[in-house]
Amino acid sequence: MRDPRYDILFEPVAIGPVTTRNRFYQVPHCSGMGHRYARSDAHMRAMKAEGGWGVVSTQETEIHPSSDLTPSNQGRIWDGADVRVFREATDLIHERGSLAAVQLVHNGLHTANRLSRIAPYAPSDAVVDLDDPVQARGMDKADIREFRRWHREAAIRAREAGFDIVYVYAGHDMTLLMHFLLSRHNHRIDEYGGSLENRLRLFREVLADTRDAIGDRCALAIRFAVDELMGSAGIERDGEGRDIVAALAEEPDLWDVNLSDWSNDSQSARFSQEGYQEDYTRFVKQVTTKPVVGVGRYTSPDTMVRVIRQGHLDLIGAARPSIADPFLPLKIREGRIDEIRECIGCNICVAGDNIVAPMRCTQNPTIGEEWRKGWHPEKVPALAGPATALIVGGGPAGLEAARALAQRGASVIIADAGAEWGGRVSRESRLPGLSSWARVRDWRLGQLRTAANVEMYLSSPLTAEDILSYGAEHVAIAVGARWREDGVGRAHRLPLPFLKNGKTAGVDRLLDEGSSAAGPGPVVVYDDDRYYMGSALAEQLASAGIDTTYVTPAPLVAAWTVNTLEQARIHRRLLELGVKIRLLSALADRAAETVTIRCVYSEATEVIPCDVLVPVTARLPSSELWTALQARQEEWLDSGLTRVERIGDCLAPGTIAAANYSGHLFARSLGVLEDAESADAFR
Repeated sequence: MRDPRYDILFEPVAIGPVTTRNRFYQVPHCSGMGHRYARSDAHMRAMKAEGGWGVVSTQETEIHPSSDLTPSNQGRIWDGADVRVFREATDLIHERGSLAAVQLVHNGLHTANRLSRIAPYAPSDAVVDLDDPVQARGMDKADIREFRRWHREAAIRAREAGFDIVYVYAGHDMTLLMHFLLSRHNHRIDEYGGSLENRLRLFREVLADTRDAIGDRCALAIRFAVDELMGSAGIERDGEGRDIVAALAEEPDLWDVNLSDWSNDSQSARFSQEGYQEDYTRFVKQVTTKPVVGVGRYTSPDTMVRVIRQGHLDLIGAARPSIADPFLPLKIREGRIDEIRECIGCNICVAGDNIVAPMRCTQNPTIGEEWRKGWHPEKVPALAGPATALIVGGGPAGLEAARALAQRGASVIIADAGAEWGGRVSRESRLPGLSSWARVRDWRLGQLRTAANVEMYLSSPLTAEDILSYGAEHVAIAVGARWREDGVGRAHRLPLPFLKNGKTAGVDRLLDEGSSAAGPGPVVVYDDDRYYMGSALAEQLASAGIDTTYVTPAPLVAAWTVNTLEQARIHRRLLELGVKIRLLSALADRAAETVTIRCVYSEATEVIPCDVLVPVTARLPSSELWTALQARQEEWLDSGLTRVERIGDCLAPGTIAAANYSGHLFARSLGVLEDAESADAFR
């Protein structure tokens, strides 16, 4: 039974000529699938509709070849063929009771048109904001008329494709309409430039064009960034942000408001909390009578109710929480709050778009596999008959394998050698800003502890002999990996003997013992992993008052976090804490109280103080148990074993999302004849 406190979340909301069944609104978000994997994208969106989201939106959808984001996998509605593709998506969404929304976009100077080879468009002559050696042309009046025609025709195609809500999009500093609004991009001296009224002119015209194109069947939505967090150099909530909303207040049927750019809008949990956009978007309801949707990584129904009752929002917007749990609304409606897979704000989903690949999720291993593998986030096919499974290791891979196998009906035993569940998740969630990552462990433990067919044992190291004596048919070894301390990584492919000349504190020791394991310093963190670990450890050490230097062979601090939109904030945080930074530097030598680093280009060296070196390079799978079992493979059948596999980091170290997926795949493939890694397993 639903808690009556949450009834307000299930009230219908009129959005112009259409009405959504509740207040849950999946705002536009990229998926890494888009036009290239359109059917996969359609079925992923349909799963959100099945899970109870009242509105399900596409990602940004290009209106014309002059807004070609190749190689990015966004949506495209260039012509009639795209209408037919989107019709499948809207039909699937409608069949499940939700409204379908499309975010039309022309990216202006945010594209180089690598496929179409059309010179990009901009309000004024400008370099594009990509690294391509390309400039955008300043639009003349004929160009503006053409752009208006393209947008209008795309809106007509959107209506024909069955969309209920059509967006006019000015956000994230990624769209031509926003470029016209921003004085740093718009240097025109005609009626489309100069004053705010003039810079708003094209936006007003496109709104009117779109309204005319969609008629009274579809609702018209504006997506607008009310603040860019740039101070007076950009749009501010108390300046032009408010002025623009006030000027257009009653023109759309819906306001979708957020921050710009994308790294501000989708801040990770390392740098923000639930509801972090509220201070910026709260004013919008004061200047418009139209419904307002906003985001803030909302996962708590109590918080959702608060922002509705306070008159801040009419609809609870979500991108990342809807990925982590497509069934979040249904679980609230049915009183299953404890079953919600809460978003951890790690932004691994965002990385999918940035690396041009279908997105992944640390919490939800089925995302992106709804069509390709036929996976459902809430349903796993029951086993054909009784089965017993032993999971050795209680980290993310082991917990997910045990959970999904229990859901399939197997009798499951899960044992971990340590004193706490969660493995690397528990250890890493104690690092600065990563506490929400513990949700990966906590959700799975909640499911396992209520399952009657699961036995759980901590402080239970198992040997090959123990496993053979259990009599389990299926065994998953999920004992993780350990961090190397010999310097081997991307820059150094062989061990560095000179590291023995001084003290080393490995990552595992720091995770177990905290900053005290590094002593008073000075400490050098050598980051050749290039994701979050090196910078998080440097932050932890510096926060404890330890003299810390961060060294990396990469050109950026925590270079891969560009893909999770965190890199700039991480670099800034380390500078604020007084961490000294050396980029493009590899290890060259070591003495008792110094380390010598070498420029990766010039070979020039620098000697820096170092009492303790922390190498953050690569991990080695813990393979001892697997090797021991392999040596006794002739005994497997006599012991009742039919399947033994390594999963997660002990197979191949990777992200927590990859470990979670590996455990889920093990459980899903039990009793399935086809090889899960064969070409036939992929649609």
